[in-house]
This record gives sequence, structure tokens and C-alpha cells, in this order.
Amino acid sequence: MEHHSSGLRRILVLAFCVAGIWSAYIYQGVLQETVSTKRYGPNKQRFEHLAFLNLAQSVVCLIWSFIMIRLWSGGSGGGAPWWTYWSAGITNTIGPAMGIEALKYISYPAQVLAKSSKMIPVMFMGTLVYGIRYTFPEYLCTLLVAGGVSSFALLKTSSKTINKLARPNAPIGYGLCFFNLAFDGFTNATQDSISARYPNTTAWDIMLGMNLWGSIFNSIFMFGWPGAGGYGAIEFCRQNPEAAWDILLYCICGSIGQNFIFLTISRFGSLANTTITTTRKFVSIVVSSLLSGNPLSNQQWGSVAMVFSGLSYQIYLKWKKLQRLPKKKKTTKAN
Repeated sequence: MEHHSSGLRRILVLAFCVAGIWSAYIYQGVLQETVSTKRYGPNKQRFEHLAFLNLAQSVVCLIWSFIMIRLWSGGSGGGAPWWTYWSAGITNTIGPAMGIEALKYISYPAQVLAKSSKMIPVMFMGTLVYGIRYTFPEYLCTLLVAGGVSSFALLKTSSKTINKLARPNAPIGYGLCFFNLAFDGFTNATQDSISARYPNTTAWDIMLGMNLWGSIFNSIFMFGWPGAGGYGAIEFCRQNPEAAWDILLYCICGSIGQNFIFLTISRFGSLANTTITTTRKFVSIVVSSLLSGNPLSNQQWGSVAMVFSGLSYQIYLKWKKLQRLPKKKKTTKAN
């Protein structure tokens, strides 16, 4: 009876995590698309300073992580020093800025698909630089994702979607997404290195360190010289309080989403988190198509299906690999 109660509690926590991640990031995606395409005020002006979203997000997450460390860990030390995150902070500033900037040139569904193809540069660099050999199923996953993203990019986008973009230009948009993935790869590798060198580092420590440097670098980028974009962003928000409210909600959603991601990883592991976030991306595309007026053709929906078939198969392969590990340990002990 106790085991049944524990299992039910675990299922409820997982459902809570799924609901939290989906709610926070799907709504954040809607807000991100809104800020990048909406025309505010009586003059119907666009918010052109999209990089300001990264600064606002960094500041809110920095404050949130500081509060969480004080509340839950009592400010105990033992983690990585704050200065060790400086290099990851640079790439974590440039990468997301490029991803958001891409929304001026391509639609939100296109951006989500392009950013879902992280495995392509990872496998390419692994083969080219480290000589890693991948299995046929892994290459099949990559082929499905690459084929889906490529075909989506080549298919004709509806005129309604193009008219909502600030500067429609698919090559520039997808190029920015590619560089976003490349910088994200360096950021993730640096975070893994820091965690390996300082085992007592918690998720909140990483969140604090990354957003501290993100706030510093983004502040320099947005306010470092007269006429920088940050001044224009502040003035735009002053004249259009609706835009300021959308940006604040965007930042709050990001902070809440990070909380649920950390909870999921700590309770259920990174594979469960990958599964939840991958399905969330698919739902985001559906929500964007239904609510934001980005109609996709049948061929484009086929491309979306290709991408998420490849991602789903990759998740399945990771699950099978994790299932084999306990068996190997048992065999080793028996010998």
C-alpha cells in the first residue's frame, strides 16, 4: 500500500512538472512572438530592440535564483565561484540574442524547428573534431531532423505570415538560428565542465552565475554607448506600457519554466526533461499556428512531423541506452 502511494505521488509530481513546463514555455513562446510581430500604440510601431528581452530575462532570473538560494540552501557555499561562468556568460548572451533576432526574418514555427536541430552541429563536430563514430539509428534521427528543417525552409510560407515579419529573409533567419545552436553548444559544454570541477554546484548556483554574467554583458551591449539599443527599448516601453507588460510576463514565464526544469531533472532525470521539452516545442508550433495566425500548409506540417519523429526516435534511443546500463552493472557484479 505504501509503495502504491509513493508511485501515485511520483506520477502526480511528474504531471505537475509537465503542466508547469508546458504552461510557462508555451505562453512564453506566444509572448515572444507577440513582442516580435505586434504593432504597439496609436502609431502601430514595432518593438525593434528584441535583444532587450535577454537583458530583462537575465535580470529577473538573477533575482529569482538569488532568492531561491537564500530560501532553500541557506546561502551555503561549496559551489563554483561566480567568476568561473564568465566565458559561458558571453556565449549565453550572444546565442539567445541571435535566436530572438531571427524572429525578425522567419516565423516562430520556423525558429522552433531550426532550434530543435541541435543534434546536427553536435554530431558534425563530434565526427569532425573528435572522430566519434555514431550508429545508423543516430544518423537516421539526424537525417529526419535535417530533412524536416530543410524542407520546411524551402517550402513557400503563407503571405499572411510573411506580412507579420519585420524583415522577411529566410537565409538570414536560419543562419542566426544556426549560430544560436553553435553558441549554445559551447555554453552547455562549459556548464558541464564547471559542474565536473565543482561537484557541489547546484542548479541554482548555475542559474545565478549564468544570469549574473548575462546581466553584465547584456547591460554593456544595451547601454554601453550613447544611442545603444537599450535606451530605445526603455523609451518604447515608456511610451507603450502594453509592451513593457508583455516583456515582464515573458521574463516571469522564463523564471517559472526554469524552476520546473530544475525540479524535473532533480526528480526524474535529464531524459524525462528532454522528452517534456521536446513535446512542448511541438505543442508551441500548434498553438502558434492556431492562435497567432501562422497558417502552415500540409507539406509544412509534414516537415514538422519529420523533425519530431527524428527527435522522438532519439529520445527512444537514449531510453534504451539507459535501460541497458543497469544490466551491464549487474553482469559486472556477477562476474
